[in-house]
Amino acid sequence: MGEYHIVGGKRLCGHLSIYGGKNAILPMLAAVVLNKDISVLHNCPRISDTFMVINILKAIGADVKMEGDSITIDSSKADNYSVPEEYVREMRSSIIFLGSVLGRFGQVKISYPGGCDG
Repeated sequence: MGEYHIVGGKRLCGHLSIYGGKNAILPMLAAVVLNKDISVLHNCPRISDTFMVINILKAIGADVKMEGDSITIDSSKADNYSVPEEYVREMRSSIIFLGSVLGRFGQVKISYPGGCDG
């Protein structure tokens, strides 16, 4: 695997194309909580896990629109650190919101993810 070394105080910006698989899109969708602005993701798979994560984003206060394979998320008004249990219980990977919600709000309320007893 290659590596990049960034040297200097220059702003890094640009575009990166990433394959639109579930294991790529779900963590990116959770990470937009930290942005506090508008994020646009392209090449998003139209699968149930993607729609469940969209429901979680809406529940914490983000405005989400999906058009074709693109998702636009405005997380500037997200104001809820509680991730609804009915969504978390639907999929194990919902635990990916633990870090981003905690990072954004300094606290998080999330239940055990789906498939876990206890």
